[in-house]
Amino acid sequence: MAKYIYEHNNWTSFRWDDQSINGIFGEVRLMQGKIIGHMNALGFSAKEDATLNALTLDVVKSSEIEGELLNFEQVRSSIARRLGINTAGLVESSRHIEGVVEMMLDATQRYELPLTEKRLFGWHAALFPTGYSGPYEIEVGKYRSGEMQVVSGAMGKEKVHFEAIKPASVKAEMDKFLLWFNQDNQLDPVLKAAIAHFWFIIIHPFDDGNGRIARAITDMMLARAENSGERFYSMSSQILIERKRYYEILQKVQYSSGDLTEWLDWFLNCLKNAMRTTEYTVQKTVHKAEFWKLHQQTPINERQRLMLNKLLDGIEGKLQTSKWAKITKTSTDTALRDIKDLIEKGILIQTAEGGRSANYELTK
Repeated sequence: MAKYIYEHNNWTSFRWDDQSINGIFGEVRLMQGKIIGHMNALGFSAKEDATLNALTLDVVKSSEIEGELLNFEQVRSSIARRLGINTAGLVESSRHIEGVVEMMLDATQRYELPLTEKRLFGWHAALFPTGYSGPYEIEVGKYRSGEMQVVSGAMGKEKVHFEAIKPASVKAEMDKFLLWFNQDNQLDPVLKAAIAHFWFIIIHPFDDGNGRIARAITDMMLARAENSGERFYSMSSQILIERKRYYEILQKVQYSSGDLTEWLDWFLNCLKNAMRTTEYTVQKTVHKAEFWKLHQQTPINERQRLMLNKLLDGIEGKLQTSKWAKITKTSTDTALRDIKDLIEKGILIQTAEGGRSANYELTK
């Protein structure tokens, strides 16, 4: 039977093949610089909007990886409130959502503070405010005192994917991890984020919530890498897309003797894909910002502003008078007047189809 990585002596003396990861590491660092450059050229409100979106996605998708679906609008509202961002239509959010948001914002907005046992326990308590995970009572705000196995399959036919470090060793292993995490050990923080994620998952120090806390720790170190609490991409969104491979790689490397090359390669590629998605979003945000700059003196009513923002964000399907009326909660006559006014101002054009099925789009 193959040994788990932690069963080797000095198991945390991780190593990797620099040559294998240098190419992708260079690409990631270059893309980070590019995205931050684009964002800094955007202006305050567009940057704020991008940060709000990235943090919301991170919270929602990190929970979705664990099979838990959170309400997007509630998460967004909770983050906006805590960051003091004014957004229309704020909605109330549940105690559970407030807890998840609290953890993520503590990690990303106070990234320069040391990661301590007390802080981790606070995150864990925020994730499980009732002391239960689903129907099960769990140990909250402290390291686990029981064995930990990751299993799948029906009762009696369970398959053990991973057996974590014995509970008696958790405290000592976490002390070592936290010391390393907070030290300036000449390691690039992007690589440190990848190693921290893996190391924490291997210890699996809590009864539940280990994956979400590992991803918060990753985001914290990535914020240190960029020296900024502004988040413009969501690593958790990308991990969700690549979830199958994420678990495969973790499972494979947990049996290594300390060589993390494969894990680092996967992590850096995942990060690159997350940033690539953001590049596309940034282009849209830049286009939107330029559009409103161009039309800052143009008389535009609230209904028109709402619909133009929807078009700039990429509305689903074609824009017709009936859709305008439905979204703005107005009559088709008023919708048509709004549309014709924007055509006269050179903002909208009618596409080739005429008559009742007339469609409209933004002039390029």
